[in-house]
Amino acid sequence: MIQPSRTPSGDAFAEFAISVLRLAGHLTSEGDRLAQPSGQTSARWQVLAAARHSTLSVAEAARALGLARQGVQRIADILEAEGLLAYRQNPAHQRAKLMTLTPGGEAALAEITARQAVWANALGAEIGEERLRQATALIAELAALLGERRAPT
Repeated sequence: MIQPSRTPSGDAFAEFAISVLRLAGHLTSEGDRLAQPSGQTSARWQVLAAARHSTLSVAEAARALGLARQGVQRIADILEAEGLLAYRQNPAHQRAKLMTLTPGGEAALAEITARQAVWANALGAEIGEERLRQATALIAELAALLGERRAPT
């Protein structure tokens, strides 16, 4: 079996990927801390935010969030049972109901968003808007490339 070695660019990408995975873990932990006073988690916060920004089906929200439909469905059902989210008929698809926030969901999301603004403003000021926009563009570019290609098996 041939063991190809990575190029310097390949090493840089591998280091970048590890850093992004580490960052994702930190963001999830911090998101949980921000959402916890409102009785939520990062995952539940994401679904609430998706339901607020536009009326989406569970499958559409899952695609937008890059998550599995089944996981989003499970969270949406819990949020509905707690009175934070409601389903309504979808004129485009009889079985794929649309998610919408209830007043309780709006209130929980507003609390989390207020805490997140303080946190984001502090970190944004420390790192700088331009550097963050450049990093965002790079991550978006890589996400698009990874969406087009799969790693060899």
